[in-house]
Amino acid sequence: MSEVTLYLPDEESMIKLGTCIAQVTEGLGIIFLDGDLGAGKTTLSRGIIRGLGHVGAVKSPTFTLVEPYEIGKVRAFHFDLYRLVDPEELEYLGIRDYLEGDALCLIEWPQRGAGFLPKPDLTITISPHNSGRSLSLLPQGSRGELWCAALALEFK
Repeated sequence: MSEVTLYLPDEESMIKLGTCIAQVTEGLGIIFLDGDLGAGKTTLSRGIIRGLGHVGAVKSPTFTLVEPYEIGKVRAFHFDLYRLVDPEELEYLGIRDYLEGDALCLIEWPQRGAGFLPKPDLTITISPHNSGRSLSLLPQGSRGELWCAALALEFK
């Protein structure tokens, strides 16, 4: 399976995709979210976290760098590395503890953590497209390939 491109017209469809991503990942893996400010990375993350069963607020971790979510047996971590000055700061944050084990890690602005982040299962790049968004889903391994195949069927 190669890259999958999806065109989503509105926020509701972005949330729906997030719910589908939550289902196919089953709360495990690493997803990089790439795109300019306001592209919809946090909206997609909100859909994923709510799709895992979280019922409270899902806030952007712009100032905290990471927001943890314990949802039953599922652990999810939403990172926003936009304010990271140096990738080495991730060591002080204890990034390895978050990335090891059974959890889903959503990482916005992954390029700011270059050299300290592992290879993701999936990279999602979000770009403006007419009045909606274009999303490129690029699998980075077998797990990502399975996810993309399932998502392509759901959103064809």
